[in-house]
Amino acid sequence: DGFLKITDRKKEIFKTSGGKYIIPQQMENKFKESMYIEQIMVVGEGHKHPAALIVPDFESVAEWCRLHHTECKTREDILSSPAVREKFDREIEHYNENFSQYERVKKYALLPQEWSVEGGELTAKLSMKRREILAKYADIIQDFYKEED
Repeated sequence: DGFLKITDRKKEIFKTSGGKYIIPQQMENKFKESMYIEQIMVVGEGHKHPAALIVPDFESVAEWCRLHHTECKTREDILSSPAVREKFDREIEHYNENFSQYERVKKYALLPQEWSVEGGELTAKLSMKRREILAKYADIIQDFYKEED
């Protein structure tokens, strides 16, 4: 019908370089349905496509590794495992099916540490501090979009 319906906090909605509006919380909630994703933040303001910072559910991923005979004793093992990366590729692909082409996460990074109040990434109500997370992971986010430059 040509109208924009706002279903989230206006300040969290962002626009891609193609002029499309992205509602990150809606996407994050869908991706968090995965048992392998503990925390996620969708980024991409001013860029061609969204990307995501993901904190895996390390317990679930370790169990998946055990069931698939993949060596994952530490978080570093999990994060560097090609099999785990392929698993997350499939998870992202699966949940991307819920979104329009311009909304789909094209790149992502798996992070080694959960976000916390103590770490400065979460508020006392456990909401994400998006600005702080953007600043903390600016290098990773920049890598998502380096081919655009």
